Amino acid sequence: MAKQRMLKFVTTTKEMPEKRDAAVRNHDFNEIYREFADAKATEQASRCSQCGVPYCHSHCPLHNNIPDWLRLTAEGRLEEAYAISQSTNTFPEICGRICPQDRLCEGNCVIEQSGHGTVTIGAIEKYITDTAWDMGWVKPIKPATERAETVGIIGAGPGGLAAADMLRRVGVQVTVYDRYDRAGGLLTYGIPGFKLEKDVVMQRVKQLEDSGVEFVMNCNVGTDISFDAIRGKHDAVLIATGVYKTRGLREPGSDAAGIVRAIDYLTVSNKLSFGDDVPEYTNGTLNAEGKNVVVIGGGDTAMDCVRTAIRQGAKSVKCLYRRDRANMPGSQREVQNAEEEGAQFVWLAAPASFAGNPVQSLTVQKMRLGAPDASGRQSPEPIEGGLYEEPADLVIMALGFEPENLPEQWDADDLETTRWGTIKASFGTHETSIPGVFAVGDIVRGASLVVWAIRDGREAADSIVKYLDGAAKVAAE
Repeated sequence: MAKQRMLKFVTTTKEMPEKRDAAVRNHDFNEIYREFADAKATEQASRCSQCGVPYCHSHCPLHNNIPDWLRLTAEGRLEEAYAISQSTNTFPEICGRICPQDRLCEGNCVIEQSGHGTVTIGAIEKYITDTAWDMGWVKPIKPATERAETVGIIGAGPGGLAAADMLRRVGVQVTVYDRYDRAGGLLTYGIPGFKLEKDVVMQRVKQLEDSGVEFVMNCNVGTDISFDAIRGKHDAVLIATGVYKTRGLREPGSDAAGIVRAIDYLTVSNKLSFGDDVPEYTNGTLNAEGKNVVVIGGGDTAMDCVRTAIRQGAKSVKCLYRRDRANMPGSQREVQNAEEEGAQFVWLAAPASFAGNPVQSLTVQKMRLGAPDASGRQSPEPIEGGLYEEPADLVIMALGFEPENLPEQWDADDLETTRWGTIKASFGTHETSIPGVFAVGDIVRGASLVVWAIRDGREAADSIVKYLDGAAKVAAE
């Protein structure tokens, strides 16, 4: 019976959830995709070919059991589908919304490669988990036994929260420290609501609170509490701070007012969605309304900025990227969404200088792709005489993120880092140069995907439990 419900990719075409009209959605910060109806989710799940070697599974960083929960969805067994999804993914409702499925699971779907159009894995994952929340299937964690050991987690982003979830499942006591006033890290303050509505993140945070996780917010390690104090208070420590230091511009005039960091701009916008009073928005510093906005960069953060500026009522929004469309690092799906909403992309273009303070314009240098660099990627090079002026009242730098100097900030000289400034941690165990201190996510990998941070957090939790077990055994002897 189950097989008869599957393998329908030949007779049933691929359908994504309906997208809200751009003329409507670019005036609010609500998610742009509508929910799958039950019948449509069942129909689309039935398109899965149930591969013997599922590439969607192997290309997912979490190795989610995708064919299994697609089959269960096609059979209407949604609670079981959720249980399987949750078993490998701490936050499936979040990954279903923000993972670049076109580069991971869906991009490697066998029926996509055979010309039938991919299974809409992300939309179905979102549907399964949203249904689970609505039906009350998602419960606080209740470990079978409680342990006395405590773990301090520095950073309440996806890596830290994933580890907290897994540690609580085995009864370990967990305290999470974070510099912001709300947990979630970039999930809360970096990613706009039109991709990830904030109540989706907050319901997970509440679940962890109800599960016994203690959150210490507005806490800057190295200032409000020392790293040594956290180490002394807990039996193990996990560093999951992410990377927040923005790569800056070096061109003449780049220090002018009105040239801002993407993280600052997005954080202010997301704080508004919580109803916070944000002076930087009210006084216009980080508000795009009525302005000519230029975003510099080609990743997903740049897409978030251009789409946010449109919703704030910018006069014009342009995105400058030094390579062409085919070579940009961001999701093509996000580029399409931005174009539908009115953003203009200027490919093969880079800033040469800025005029005015506050900024009034920038000189743009036209580029071309030259010989490949060491990675095999074509290097952009300037076209002689290819300069022109572009008006700009607000310039947003979305050039990527670098790690902060944690050993210096935390007075932790024994915390080893790589030549890139990331924390040096074991690939297998995530343990750092300091015994009992582990590290995960972007602070180890460099700026990466949420799904990789979740995987790291889950793996590190296992390593921490083994470390605690070893320490307990030594103490007993």
